[in-house]
Amino acid sequence: MSEPPPDGLPDPESLEALGEFRYWKPEYQERALSIVREREQSTWKPFFCTNRRCDGHPHDEWQHEHARADQWPPPWSAQWLTLLLSGGRGSGKTRSGAEITNKVTANVPRIILIAATGPDLRETMIEGVSGIMATSKPDQRPHWEPSKRKLTWPNGCVGQGFSAEEPDRLRGPESGYVWADEPGHWDLVDDVWDNMMFGLRIKEGMNGQPIVPKIIATSTPKPTRWMKKITKDPSTIVRRVSTYANIHNLSPVFRDTILSRYEGTRIGRQELHGELLEDVEGAMWNWEMIHYIPEAPELVRIVVAVDPAGTANAKSDETGIIVLGIDADSDIYVLEDLTGRYSPERWASKTVQAYNDWRADAIVVERTYGQDMVKHTLESVEGGRLANIITVDSRRGKQLRAEPIVALYERGRIWHVGERGALADLEDEQTSWIPGQGASPNRVDALVHGATELAKRTMPLAIADPNLVLRNFNRDWRETPTRGPR
Repeated sequence: MSEPPPDGLPDPESLEALGEFRYWKPEYQERALSIVREREQSTWKPFFCTNRRCDGHPHDEWQHEHARADQWPPPWSAQWLTLLLSGGRGSGKTRSGAEITNKVTANVPRIILIAATGPDLRETMIEGVSGIMATSKPDQRPHWEPSKRKLTWPNGCVGQGFSAEEPDRLRGPESGYVWADEPGHWDLVDDVWDNMMFGLRIKEGMNGQPIVPKIIATSTPKPTRWMKKITKDPSTIVRRVSTYANIHNLSPVFRDTILSRYEGTRIGRQELHGELLEDVEGAMWNWEMIHYIPEAPELVRIVVAVDPAGTANAKSDETGIIVLGIDADSDIYVLEDLTGRYSPERWASKTVQAYNDWRADAIVVERTYGQDMVKHTLESVEGGRLANIITVDSRRGKQLRAEPIVALYERGRIWHVGERGALADLEDEQTSWIPGQGASPNRVDALVHGATELAKRTMPLAIADPNLVLRNFNRDWRETPTRGPR
């Protein structure tokens, strides 16, 4: 039986005229027919038009949305190593990375793809709606082997995927091109980057032309040491693109809810406008201290911490309400931020609701306000569980109270649960509050109260001295004779 041509299958449109087709092996026939079907059903459209300064909107024969000028890579022969597409959420970073990667495979024999995690590699970079599979031409679509994290293009180019959680796996592989997605949020970014750079050493392409190694990094910025270093590197070209540049391709829900919620906030400058925020001088927290986890593990204790506002009117401070938990290893997890401007009855009711929803073990509230109000509300809420209310002393300065909790953040013992941005208002307050300046940090106060209560329960227990216990018991009995022994 005849074999298909060595340079790939013929143009499917000529299959009917190709008399030898009926003599092919069944597997080659099926491959050819699948290409025909795929082309007929394909919605693929080219991305890069001939005008590098194009705004991406339809023009001339390009009657579909395509690459904006900021999504084009710089001339490949120019003296740059890293193109950092530091855009806001939904600004088209992933689409740019995927499109550039597909073009590179025409000459580079081996490329490296790195995501924050294995699932991110598959769900965003490879199989995502703007990923490599979706943006490749039907007849140039790579074969994807998820179990091997391996892509093979029809011309023989191999793309190997890696997780940034395993930097040592990048020690061996060599490549001529790298696409790194969200490196600004990799915990082990320095180790990953160093190993990746040592592998960037292929010098000859598949067509015999020399390779100029390049890195495309697509990332929402985060003011980490690595991000600041890479942006200042003279071999890096930085493109900052706002979410609004791609607004016409985003869903109405995103436009109406996400943008309105975060526009005008500090985290909105980072997540929507792609700004690299500098840490606020004098603030107790910085962005490097904040660690994220998608879901909390099994928790042994949960509290709802409250920092009540002293008044209830339109100009009142917000009442801080933060839900936190702790696991068996004494790591603390920030679960939810319910802070808002409430009347006393409303914040007490909100606290009780969170206490019941989370099956919490205690409500932690400042002694200055709220204990009687929370108790009253608990009694009036039908079906509510009897709450364990713990009052805390707020006489010590806010900075003194916060310092031990900041230390836990620095040691990586406190985690924010959920996607980045889920606790945006709390993080804004943490990274911008300077002790002694500005308004009272209601969210931070509630966070500190709750974390302090959880942390102090993890101190090692002392072995009791029976004689000391007896002496203390006798002393207590003498001081309160009306109570008597139990």
